[in-house]
Amino acid sequence: MRGPEFKTISVSKDTFVTLFLILVLVLMFFPLMATFNDILTRIVINLRGYWFIREVIVPFEVRLVAVILTVMGFTVSVTKEYVVLGESQPFIAEIVWNFIGWQSLVILFVSLKGGLVSGFTRASRLEALTFALVGTFLMNLARISAILIILYYFGKQPAAFFHNYVSIVITISWLFFFWWFSYTFVLEEKAGS
Repeated sequence: MRGPEFKTISVSKDTFVTLFLILVLVLMFFPLMATFNDILTRIVINLRGYWFIREVIVPFEVRLVAVILTVMGFTVSVTKEYVVLGESQPFIAEIVWNFIGWQSLVILFVSLKGGLVSGFTRASRLEALTFALVGTFLMNLARISAILIILYYFGKQPAAFFHNYVSIVITISWLFFFWWFSYTFVLEEKAGS
């Protein structure tokens, strides 16, 4: 009986180098990025471009985060954009539209531009894209849940540190795993490539 056969894909390491450079640049220029993020947030709010995110996506994510926290043993209730932890002395946290992980989607799409090259079959690229989107969404739900737990137990400063720095490392780590997994198990080279 033969063991599993793993395909070998001839891929340059450009995608991984790009992800590493993004991580380094984000950590180096974080204060500038925080300012730019605030400016971008103000622009989007003034253009009313955040309506769909605020009215549809945030309430959906709030409910999913509540499910995760409930499974972890917390007593949770929700409103449109608030998560309430506990009963006797409730802890209330607001999840605003700018907190749901759109920055990780931007980093994902930057990496997809260089990683999903035309040398792979269309079906395997679609599978990798689906895996990337679902994985990034689940990673963001886990990230939001972790931030709320840290905020609940340890306060604002540790939660802000986790949100501002650890979240970036988690996002880049997820993308490293995603690309390794995709190149190893998902992406298939076109015949004759």
